[in-house]
Amino acid sequence: MKVIVQRSKKASVTIDEKKVGKIDYGFVLLVAFTNNDNTKTVDKMVDKIINLRIFSDENDKLNLSLKDVKGGVLSISQFTLYAKLNGRRPSFTDALNYSDAKKLYEYFNSALESNNINVQKGEFGADMKVSLINDGPVTIIIDSKDF
Repeated sequence: MKVIVQRSKKASVTIDEKKVGKIDYGFVLLVAFTNNDNTKTVDKMVDKIINLRIFSDENDKLNLSLKDVKGGVLSISQFTLYAKLNGRRPSFTDALNYSDAKKLYEYFNSALESNNINVQKGEFGADMKVSLINDGPVTIIIDSKDF
């Protein structure tokens, strides 16, 4: 599982000219799954994300988590994070199949919500337009193979 975490001042996602999700302060999460990912993988990732200390404290140190600042999440499915480049056309063979990835994505969002996180989301598999004001900018890549 890979997640790109972008600290955001404001973000939204639009599908077919209709805004389907928006947040103010919080994270935009680009989320992808690969083979052998499961609910345990997702649970570890959710814990890592909600406790990731990348918001500034009163001394302007990155010391506060999403939970500390009561931030929201804009969750976007992004299978292209598993692109392999063997030339100029990417291959997505490392991305989890559509059906299983969709189930894990739904589980991921539910797990965030069960931690009292306001989760806004795009639509799995849809053509989405994501708008973001990146705060900092602060962008962190988390790969479950690293923990």
